[in-house]
Amino acid sequence: MIDTSPVRVVDAAAPPARMGRSAWGRIAICVVLALPAVVFRLTGSAPNPVVDLLVFGGAVVAASFLLAWAAEAAQKDIAGALAIAILALIAVLPEYAVDLFYAFRSGSDPAFEQFAAANMTGSNRLLLGFGWPLVVVISLLVTRRYVRAGSLPASATRVLQLEQSSRLDIGFLALLAVVAFLIPLFGSIPLWFGFVLLAAFVAYLWRASKVSDDDDDEELVGMAGNIAAMPTRARRWTIVALFVVAAAVILSSAEPFAEALVSSGSALGIDSYFLVQWLAPLATEAPEFIVAALFALRGMGGAAIGTLIASKVNQWSLLVGSLPIAHVLGGGTTGGLPLDGRQVEEFMLTASQTVLGVAIIIALRFHRWSAIALVALFAVQFVVTDTSGRWVLSIVHLVAAVVVFCINRREIASTLAAPFRRQSVVARG
Repeated sequence: MIDTSPVRVVDAAAPPARMGRSAWGRIAICVVLALPAVVFRLTGSAPNPVVDLLVFGGAVVAASFLLAWAAEAAQKDIAGALAIAILALIAVLPEYAVDLFYAFRSGSDPAFEQFAAANMTGSNRLLLGFGWPLVVVISLLVTRRYVRAGSLPASATRVLQLEQSSRLDIGFLALLAVVAFLIPLFGSIPLWFGFVLLAAFVAYLWRASKVSDDDDDEELVGMAGNIAAMPTRARRWTIVALFVVAAAVILSSAEPFAEALVSSGSALGIDSYFLVQWLAPLATEAPEFIVAALFALRGMGGAAIGTLIASKVNQWSLLVGSLPIAHVLGGGTTGGLPLDGRQVEEFMLTASQTVLGVAIIIALRFHRWSAIALVALFAVQFVVTDTSGRWVLSIVHLVAAVVVFCINRREIASTLAAPFRRQSVVARG
């Protein structure tokens, strides 16, 4: 019987694979979309805030796709949980570039202090409130065809089973979610606290590097599959080239894009805070959502949600930890990044939502009703926009989290111990 299932390993006897014209065409489209921003940057052209927003925003999105394709293809050379961690880190680099610019600028201009926290809290809540449910819904819909074929039970269309390797990420996210509540208590992000979070990120990467995966033959299709199928040397040079080009575009576009977001608010009659909190994350995280959605469409729901969980860990450790450092480097005081009353509420709401997310996935199961509840609570915050409303919504998140934790109480100890437990092999599924 011949095995017709797709594999990632190319037969050594077969001729070297090459990327097709359509694949190179997609890369060319991204480069073309980024070119106007490069021209604007080199010539110093700035027609008006709205045009700048479209040009530099388009460049950031295009470069983000290049990053996502290269990062996903790089999994062929980096296996296991570390690959997921690195993929999640690279996928959110555009967001980091924009957010760190706001933090750096706030060191010399206090008016930008609110935007650093706004971008971080918006992207964090968007990732969990929209990204997680999106992946779950797609995964469960894809599962239906296997249920109809009789290869899976009907219950598989109601619950997404997470991979065992996700327990490490969930454990770190749980600890970081608890620590995050110190930020509203401090009323700022102290410099020393930033270094603590950076240390937590280093520890997370180190622990992820110690976890090997027993399933190294996952299929890579689409753009990542085209790149991964290339001969080793060509593949690695292509990946490096994509990383370099994308990074150059993002670094050159982050500052004018961030400034255009603030200026466009006045030009369009829209609150600049709203644009920074929600429009910027939509632009910078769109490729990340697409990568996760593609994983889910291929029947790799566990890997898809694992990537987004790792992104949350990166945000709460590396991103938040870097904000006070960028603020000080930009001329701010060594006390760290100050937060006003609105920022305290936003961090409280973001931390409480993260706790609820951890409670939902702590048993390595993601029920469809949990996904619906997360989306509903995420949507409510656009209606409840006053101070009391944000505090009430935070309490709702925490109360719901307590209930779910009670249901999954047997999983709490093992998950919290995962970041500290020595475990060299974690099986998928």
